[in-house]
Amino acid sequence: MRLTPGSSTVWSVDTDRAVTNEFSQLKLLSWEAVATALLAVSAVVLFGLGTTFPEVRALGYAPMLAALVIAWSVNRSFARDLSVIAGCLALISAISVEADISWTNIARMGVVLSVVVIGPWLVTRYGFKDQTIQFPLRRGQPWSRLEWAWLVFVVVVAWAVLPQYFMRTGVYLNWPPLTNWSEVIRLFFGVNAVGIWDELFFICTVFALLRKHFSFWTANVFTTIIFVSFLWELGYRSIGPLLTIPFALVQAFIFTRTKSLPYTVTVHLLFDALVFLTIVHAHHPDALPIFIGV
Repeated sequence: MRLTPGSSTVWSVDTDRAVTNEFSQLKLLSWEAVATALLAVSAVVLFGLGTTFPEVRALGYAPMLAALVIAWSVNRSFARDLSVIAGCLALISAISVEADISWTNIARMGVVLSVVVIGPWLVTRYGFKDQTIQFPLRRGQPWSRLEWAWLVFVVVVAWAVLPQYFMRTGVYLNWPPLTNWSEVIRLFFGVNAVGIWDELFFICTVFALLRKHFSFWTANVFTTIIFVSFLWELGYRSIGPLLTIPFALVQAFIFTRTKSLPYTVTVHLLFDALVFLTIVHAHHPDALPIFIGV
């Protein structure tokens, strides 16, 4: 655990608790929570509503600006961290994250998504002298039987549920039709790359920075709203939030309890492997007949 000079609260993934210097942990009913809620609303408009109704997308910057004004007015330490998150969301919103697997879009997304992971780590570590953003590896500790069992559970549930969701709602059409092997390979690469990035950004960065100031569940819910909004633009629409909300909430819980980024990423990649197979099956059911009931 490390205390950051000039910071009121520091969260450590090692212990999953905040240590306070001058102030107690922020409450749900606080101006800081209002600011974070506004930032979450901004994400909903930018990535959610703005995808379905493009004419309202620009309105998403208004609650983002309001969030920053409130944050800087009440708590400078908190405002720094919220500004980092807001800056990342603004940068992501400058590009389209819809499922486009052209090489040009892969390169564009690769640059932007890399910047919003590396940038916050550099800014907080060397600018703020704060080590809240961490990528714990948990070396030398084998996964427990429960952790292995959870991996099996994830595969079984994903195999049973994802084809029903993708094919019965038609959301698989939000992904390219996969007319050749090059597109299949690019889809596989894209799904897995974004899956890894999800954990690096939403869990190791957004959740960690919010957890530094709020209780676990408060930080988790705010992070989930932002994450699910991003996934909506990516293609998980219709009843998608019924799947992505529980998934997001559980991933933060797993990361906090296991203290292992590799394990958390493994869970995500197993889920995404079934996403990939489902999309391929939906477009070419005869080529990959591994699902039933669809």
